[in-house]
Amino acid sequence: MRDNMSAFNSFEYDSKISSALPYYEEFHSQVMDMVRAMNFKKINWLDTGCGTGKTARKALAELSGMEITFTLCDISGEMLKIARGMLGDNGITYRNISSQELDYREQFDIVTAIQCHYYLPRAERETAVKNCFQALKENGIFITFENIRLENDNADLIAVRRWQNYMLSKGRKQQEIQSHIERRGTEILPITITEHFDLLKKSGFRWAEPLWFSYVQAVFFAIK
Repeated sequence: MRDNMSAFNSFEYDSKISSALPYYEEFHSQVMDMVRAMNFKKINWLDTGCGTGKTARKALAELSGMEITFTLCDISGEMLKIARGMLGDNGITYRNISSQELDYREQFDIVTAIQCHYYLPRAERETAVKNCFQALKENGIFITFENIRLENDNADLIAVRRWQNYMLSKGRKQQEIQSHIERRGTEILPITITEHFDLLKKSGFRWAEPLWFSYVQAVFFAIK
């Protein structure tokens, strides 16, 4: 039985996720690159759906010239336990809550949500994104990584086949691959890029743009 919403238990997540998601390490590199481009000197950063704390670990290692205060939230207590074990309590706040339960108002310069909102039905997803918007200060940036559905059904089918081939190339067994595919549309509820932009606009963001796209994943950033 899994102890979080992902396909892997918390203790194995970091070691297995890269064989299931193409360019997983690049997800976090793209975040760091965007943060550098924002020219922040001091950052109050909320990472919702933080998992094992990988985003925070990478930021603290690579953005050493910036003063960063982190708040890490996740619905999985086991994920938070691993994050705390790796990062400690030095200046980091941990909360065992989902994005739908966020209650912050205009506190953060950055909010990140990496691979965590695509599990949500539409109404809950809208609540989650709205909460991320409300948590940001004016001119703050929201960066979100999502599994997506392509606009055209044939294109989506090709993208899924490419994803299958990627997992095969990483040594995943056919049964494991099929399990991942079957979660899409049942446990995983991807929406299209157009729907993402519509949701960001509806949530109140002044503007939003794509940051990166590959296979069936896309990255968006939006400014409050």
